[in-house]
Amino acid sequence: MFTKIYIISILSLLAVACVTVNVYFPVAAAEKAADKFVGQVYQKSIPKVLNEEIKPKDSSEENIWGTDSPNSSLPWPIKLANIFISSAYAEINIDISSPNIQILQDNMAKRHQKLKRGYEIGAIGITNDGLVTLRNPDKIPLKNLPKIKRWIEEENQERLNLYKEIALENKHPEWESDIKAIFISRWIELAESGWWYQDSKEQWQRKQ
Repeated sequence: MFTKIYIISILSLLAVACVTVNVYFPVAAAEKAADKFVGQVYQKSIPKVLNEEIKPKDSSEENIWGTDSPNSSLPWPIKLANIFISSAYAEINIDISSPNIQILQDNMAKRHQKLKRGYEIGAIGITNDGLVTLRNPDKIPLKNLPKIKRWIEEENQERLNLYKEIALENKHPEWESDIKAIFISRWIELAESGWWYQDSKEQWQRKQ
């Protein structure tokens, strides 16, 4: 009787693990993907440490002190559950390699070369929701204003499309808002010194 209850408990644990894995949002993987994407749009190098994978622990060092691992004394069903959960979480990643995402990235990278001067002179800036806006239109020749406004509109629309596309590509449409939040921080974090951005209170700040 005890064995049956024990097995049922383990099966319940595995079932819960499945649900947990399905809804889990991989923040670190999303940050890595956003760093790579935004870095390529801005055409700047990202520090290697941001894109390094965590190296697996050398198995030869596990028992260097002659002690058993913490899990060695656990019953086999618990070990199985631990392996299942660890493996499932390890497989979670954010894929940004789809053709649609690559098209968006190429479009943004090309458009960024047109907008870059606007960032540098303070004519445009990054809002606190990760979009681009006209900050000081007086710095732009009047005849060029309609064209620049069109570029900004196209950029903002593609940024919003990007978050949805990444969520759909990774089979988790419910991740869209989380992905957007990560990208918002990255558009600002990876901005060049001297560019303008809004803080959480919508106050303009100059990137140091």
